[in-house]
Amino acid sequence: QVRLVESGGGLVQAGGSLGLSCTASGNTDKINAMGWYRQAAGKQRELVAVITSGGKTIYGTPVEGRFTISRDNAKNTVYLQMNSLKPEDTAVYYCNALGPLWNYWGQGTQVTVSS
Repeated sequence: QVRLVESGGGLVQAGGSLGLSCTASGNTDKINAMGWYRQAAGKQRELVAVITSGGKTIYGTPVEGRFTISRDNAKNTVYLQMNSLKPEDTAVYYCNALGPLWNYWGQGTQVTVSS
């Protein structure tokens, strides 16, 4: 079992910045990758960014160049720095931990970008 606790999020004006963090506890030594996904109202959940235990990063096209994912393996924490935010970034952001045979999700945190 892996438990994910997210923090950060909130309301920000367009063009602003916001940071998210997610800390994993439990069976963390089996985590292969951690990342962030988001789901806007009425839309499917989509990839934001993922980082592997080795540090390889993958970004969703809409956020590439604006968001940065990083990871502190010692703290089992993944961070998402979001810059140049746009109203279309408004969504619930979910932390994800991927293991060899499982996939865990955080409870989600709301990010709202006002125009």
